[in-house]
Formats: sequence, C-alpha cells, structure tokens
Amino acid sequence: MSFTVEERGNPNSLSYRLFFKNAEGKYISPFHDIPIYADESQNIFHMVVEVPRWTNAKMEIATKDLLNPIKQDVKKGKLRYVANVFPHKGYIWNYGAIPQTWEDPAHKDEDTDCCGDNDPIDVCEIGSKVCSRGEVIKVKVLGILAMIDEGETDWKVIAINVEDPEANNFNNISDVQRLKPGYLEATVDWFKRYKVPDGKPENRFAFNEEFKDKDFAIQVIKSTHNFWKALISQQTNAGELNCKNTCVSASDSSYCCSADEAKAAVGETCPCGKEEPIPSSVDTWFYYERK
Repeated sequence: MSFTVEERGNPNSLSYRLFFKNAEGKYISPFHDIPIYADESQNIFHMVVEVPRWTNAKMEIATKDLLNPIKQDVKKGKLRYVANVFPHKGYIWNYGAIPQTWEDPAHKDEDTDCCGDNDPIDVCEIGSKVCSRGEVIKVKVLGILAMIDEGETDWKVIAINVEDPEANNFNNISDVQRLKPGYLEATVDWFKRYKVPDGKPENRFAFNEEFKDKDFAIQVIKSTHNFWKALISQQTNAGELNCKNTCVSASDSSYCCSADEAKAAVGETCPCGKEEPIPSSVDTWFYYERK
C-alpha cells in the first residue's frame, strides 16, 4: 500500500497544504482513509509523519478541514513553531499520528482522569532516518507516555520504523532504555517544557512520568481506533471535525466524499509556490532551571 503527497500553497506560509493520494492517484484523507494497520497480525501500524526530526514547524493533520491535509498550526494569526528548550533543537523524533484513531473529548480516561484531546493519537518515531513530511511509514510500537496537556489526555506512542536497520533489536520500551540511554528521559523533558517559552506551565504526566510497555500501548491505540469507528459511523457527535472520506464511508453516507468533490477541494487551494523564509527567531534557544 503506497501513498503520495501533493503540495499546495507556499511552504512556510498560511496557504501551505499537503494533500494525500493513494496508489490509484485518488485524493484521500490521512485521518480516515489510510488504514490503521500495515499488518494487524504483527501489530504493525501505519504512521503519518507530520514533523520530521530536528524541524520546528508545528505541522499537523487538519482534522477540521475537508480531506484533512497537513498544514501548519496557527496561533493568533501567526504560524506556530515549537521553541527550542535547551538542549533540544526542534522535535527530537519523527513526529506524527496513527490514522483511524481518535482521542474522544467526551471520554474520561480512567488512567489520566482527563478527557481526550480530539485528535488522532500521536507517535514519536525513534529510528535513525529523518523522515519526510507526509511520509506514511510502518511502525512497531514499543511503549507509551501519558501526557496531560492543559487538562486533556494526550497519549504519546513510542515506536520505530520497521525498515530501520536496528528495528529488530527493539521490541519493547525496555529496549529503548537499554539501547538508547537518555532518550526516554529527554522525551519527558521535551514534552514537559516545550510550551514554557510561550508562558504556559509545564505539562504533567500520569503514572509518575513513567512509560508504559508495548502491550499497554497497543491496548490504548486499539481503544482510540474504536472511538474513531464510532465517529466515522456517526454514533458519536463529530463536533467541528471533518469526517468526509473517499474510501471508508458508503456512497449513501453524508461522510462520503466523491472523487469530484475531493478534486474540487484541492483545486480551490493555490498551486505550490515559492517558499517563504522561516523567521530567524525560530532558532532561538531557551534556558530554564529544571524544577
């Protein structure tokens, strides 16, 4: 199963969008149309890469837009970049989401005592390759971190690309501790403090900041897949989410998006143009005392 992307608008601008196509060249939603599993029998999942490692632009699947293209998050009318909190530079993993998952904001998680953040479940891919924005990779799940972000449950799955040269050595979270010492501690530190430069408090975590293992992670992913199933079958209120898709819903469903409608939606955006410069302030390093 292969996927391609089509850039529209000017990179590093408010107009930039990244649309997805399947192997037949049909426009699809990366939220709804890409299958959760690459190999269900082996618990291998698809991951949509939103942010390549070392970069700062906060790119994400636009869950409220038709076809859910990747676009840059905007705050107060300005493009959002994550701050570099020393010693980190940009995102310290390839960052993205597992398709066909949804953290339901109406569901209070018994482990975190908070409701879901209304997004697909997040993934930190720890392999050696820097992925491309919009790349769809197959990942092996290793564990999970339960972050509480401004009162919402925001799970962070730790995974490795199955094509990574070291993938066979990683089968659970303990392997990350052993083979990449310091990486998990740095991950907690990154998530704890990345919003501090914006004047926000440090993020909190359930389980005393401990990572849960592979089996626990897979159960969490499966539960978010069930929430997505309820969403796409209209058993749950979608709120502002755009659930239109080109491959999953039946033709008589209001969520079914025809090929013509999809093509028209892409056509309404500007063709890919000149890249805008990234502000030099994005490279600033911030220093804080660890509490």
